[in-house]
Amino acid sequence: MQIRLPGTVKTILNTLHHAGYEAYAVGGCVRDSLLHRVPDDWDITTSARPEQVKALFSHTVDTGIEHGTVTVLIGSKTHEVTTYRIDGKYEDCRHPENVTFTASLKEDLKRRDFTINAMAYNEEEGLIDLYGGLKDLEAGVIRCVGPAEERFSEDALRILRAVRFSAQLDFSIDRDTLAGVILLAPNLEKISAERICTELTKLIVSDHPEYLKVAYEAGITKVILPEFDAMMQTPQNNPHHRYNVGEHTLAAMRAIQNRRLLRFTMLLHDMGKPSCRTTDADGVDHFFGHGPKGAEIAEKVMRRLKMDNDTIRKTVKLIYYHDWWIRPEEAEVRKAVCVIGKELFPAWLKVQDADAMAQSEYQREEKLTRIIRVAQLYDKIIGEGQCVSLDGLAVSGKDLLDAGVPRGPEIGRNLQKALELVLKDQSKNRKDILLKELGVAGRN
Repeated sequence: MQIRLPGTVKTILNTLHHAGYEAYAVGGCVRDSLLHRVPDDWDITTSARPEQVKALFSHTVDTGIEHGTVTVLIGSKTHEVTTYRIDGKYEDCRHPENVTFTASLKEDLKRRDFTINAMAYNEEEGLIDLYGGLKDLEAGVIRCVGPAEERFSEDALRILRAVRFSAQLDFSIDRDTLAGVILLAPNLEKISAERICTELTKLIVSDHPEYLKVAYEAGITKVILPEFDAMMQTPQNNPHHRYNVGEHTLAAMRAIQNRRLLRFTMLLHDMGKPSCRTTDADGVDHFFGHGPKGAEIAEKVMRRLKMDNDTIRKTVKLIYYHDWWIRPEEAEVRKAVCVIGKELFPAWLKVQDADAMAQSEYQREEKLTRIIRVAQLYDKIIGEGQCVSLDGLAVSGKDLLDAGVPRGPEIGRNLQKALELVLKDQSKNRKDILLKELGVAGRN
């Protein structure tokens, strides 16, 4: 079995070999190559100690030298080169207290998380697969190297990584591995929010975000995203729906592009429903006000996950307005573009479409037709350069000052009134007309 190695990887391996050391490409790059995927990174494992690696290459960075890792720069490419090691005792469910360098490739591979990530390769020896990784790749199985409880006790983040890999690769999780996930899921409380967010993001932007249900069934979301558990336990007895809130959320994530902003919006968009649910006399559920409530909860969740402010701001706005069913009329679409923002509006349309696709078939055709017509009007508005914000007004604060409007809040109130006039009727976006409409023309 042959794997095509990049030239820079060959250079590093050959340099190490010629100096008398063992060296292999290892881990995810081998896995992805065997799956005919393009690896994001190529990592190298070697019997050479860090100081020996540094002596062989002119450009290196001590990225994790205490754990045996040196980054080697070949031209513009960088590769992590790590010495074979045995991890010491884990005290915090994440990091070993110490590492011991070893001359044994077998011992190094033995400490890795899953069999599919514990394979090594070089061109002289071919594939080194000591723990059945290739067999599990072919069977589509995520399986721990050795006892699952040991691997997950060492690093609790591996619990979430098991589900993440299953989602990315569309693999099942081995029975014993899943049992370890269920048993030790509470240990995820000890993992930093940033690490949790990274793995959760990779899961939900995968081709199978619905595998989040596996995380729910295994008790993972109870620890890292309890709001999702509440959605999974909230029914939607309503003709517009066919799933409970959680199942609808999973379907909505499947129905939208795998962009981070869009997937997080769909994951969080109905988090207000559990607390907003009411049931009328006919047994029909309603969720009045769940958009604003969901935006409030989503912001708290995203801040807890240490997400960046820009993503939080955009996601919260999309959620707040996700169920705003505007009529496909030009003036109303202009108003919506003004409120949501012309840059964010296309994402909002995608959110509305995915939300509708994840509902029941009741009135679906009418819903989708309305969204298409709104999208067409948006394209017309943008294409014609119509005014949808203050910066597009034909009148400015200076014009109002020149017309005799005093400095202060009245300037802002007049500008906002002018914008409202123009959003309703674009023909009024002329300086003379607006000053007249505002009743300030000729004040001086």
